[in-house]
Order: sequence, then C-alpha cells, then structure tokens
Amino acid sequence: MKIYLARAIKGNLIAEWKKMTLYLAGTYDHRIKLDGEAMRLFLAGNLYDKERYKLEQYNINVLESYYYIRDKAWMFPLLGRFKSFLLDSGAFTFMQNSKKGLNWDDYLTEYIAFINKYDIKLFFELDIDSIVGIKEVERLRERLEKETGKRCIPVWHKSRGKEYWLKMVSEYDYVAIGGIVSREITAKDFHHFHWFLNTAKEQKCKVHALGFTNMEGIKKYKFYSIDSTSWLSGNRFGAVYFFKGDKMVKIDKPEGKRVKSHKTAMHNFKEWVRFSRYLEGKNE
Repeated sequence: MKIYLARAIKGNLIAEWKKMTLYLAGTYDHRIKLDGEAMRLFLAGNLYDKERYKLEQYNINVLESYYYIRDKAWMFPLLGRFKSFLLDSGAFTFMQNSKKGLNWDDYLTEYIAFINKYDIKLFFELDIDSIVGIKEVERLRERLEKETGKRCIPVWHKSRGKEYWLKMVSEYDYVAIGGIVSREITAKDFHHFHWFLNTAKEQKCKVHALGFTNMEGIKKYKFYSIDSTSWLSGNRFGAVYFFKGDKMVKIDKPEGKRVKSHKTAMHNFKEWVRFSRYLEGKNE
C-alpha cells in the first residue's frame, strides 16, 4: 500500500523544502549543500546523522492540492523528484475560499496548463458532483483528458451509486474513493470497502482512498494507496507521532506544556515517512 503525505510542502517545513529547490537549481551555498540537512529531513533515520544523503534516496510519496501550490513557484522543481506525486484539483478549496462566482472552465484551463507544463503524471478530476452534477463533471473530465492527453483519476462519491463504480473500474486502471474526510462516508460504512476493492481487483484497477488513515482500516482494507494530513496535527495541536512496529502512535502534549513547532513538524514528518515505507514494502 502506498501512503501519500498530503500538503507536505508547507508550514514549518517550507524553509527546508526551499533549501532543496535551491540545491536542485545549483544555487545553494556549497557548504550547506554538502551538509545535506534538508535531505535527511525526508528520509528514515536519525536527522542528526552526518551521512551525506544522495539525491536518489529522496523518494517519498506526496499529494498536493493545485489550489495551494499554483502560485508557489519555488515548489515546482520538487514535483518531478518525488518517488510518486499526486495532484489534487483543489476545486472544493477554491470554491470555499472564493467570494465571487466561479467559472469552472476557467479554473480547469489553469489546471490543465499546470499539468502540461510540469508533466504531472497522476492527477484527480474535478469531483464537484454536489455543485454542478455528474454530467457536468463528466464534461469537465472529458476536456481534462483531451487537453492533457492523459487519463485522470476519477473520484467516486456515494451520490454516484454502485453502478457508476463498476463503470469507473472497468474504464480506468486507477480510481479514488472520496468523501471520507467530509464524513460523507463514516466508519459505519467502512465494511462496504470490501465490495469496492474486490470489484476493482476483478478489473485489475487500483484504488486510492482519499484522506483515509484509520489504523485498523489500513490493516483490514487493501487499498493500493491512501493519503493523509495527520502528520500535521503535531504542529496544530501539539501531538507527537511515533512509528511503532506496524502503526502510528500519537502522544498528546501534557496539559499546560508547549511543543517546539519546527522540531515537532520535522519529527512527525520523519515518522510518517517511515510508516509510508513500511506500508509500501509490506505489500511489495
């Protein structure tokens, strides 16, 4: 199983990522470049090890939203360096943060241009069914695929029904299940994942579960890939994560105490990378 670290290029790690972009461009100070601090941050092992990590060891799975990265040019050199990179359309975030009417074709034009310019291999459709309806989503999807020359990852929602799921897995080799984070799908619905995964497997179709990091569920349901922003909770709420054997364990900060945000963010990111590698290696 692949786990993608969602919104990984942000917050207290931005300075470290910016070091990496300068390193890749060959403009970073030579002494700092050799130190390799930013490289260690995203690799399993001791952050304070003096080993000089090589660029080819820099292999993690990352999911980012187009909404968040579209105006952050310093991020762009990183996109082709990850082991695997998933681009979310960011359509819902754009809608929620906009104070004016939306023209989805204009937004899609920008999304397509970004995908083409940076040769993004894996990207989701604009799954805005609840806003424009499935027929309009299909029209936008058709345009997205035609103008990129690539197949997108369609995202199933409960409103599409089981027949639509069967259609998706028969026509695509990689699909996603949405609505978990928004609680459109809750824990009482999880047992249905067996049917979805089995029917997809019959068609040799891979399934991504958006925002699914339920520890028991990860063991029980064999998704091809998942993503999570859980590692960010340390910075948000003062929690520290540890990879223990086959799962992540969260320890909340003692009442009345504070954590050092930057060190917590680095620690949690490192632990989630270890968990990611465990999941992927376990199923290979």
